[in-house]
Amino acid sequence: MVVIRLSRGGSKNRPYYNVVVADSRCRRDGRFIERLGFHNPGAKEGVESTRIDLARVDHWVKNGAKLSDTVTRLVKQSKPAA
Repeated sequence: MVVIRLSRGGSKNRPYYNVVVADSRCRRDGRFIERLGFHNPGAKEGVESTRIDLARVDHWVKNGAKLSDTVTRLVKQSKPAA
């Protein structure tokens, strides 16, 4: 199954996450299909902390990809208020 999830990067005690599309059988930080954005929980004030390509997320969801719980929360936060 294809899943949209976070892949951890950064150094110790300074995490940085990429939002990736990956096969669910691959390791968390292993091979992925496409990078859709990033999330930096330790970003300073005034610096962009999250960027997600919502058009590509919709594309993958329409083709059967599942979102992890954390990515679902991040996508809801990054959608513009209607």
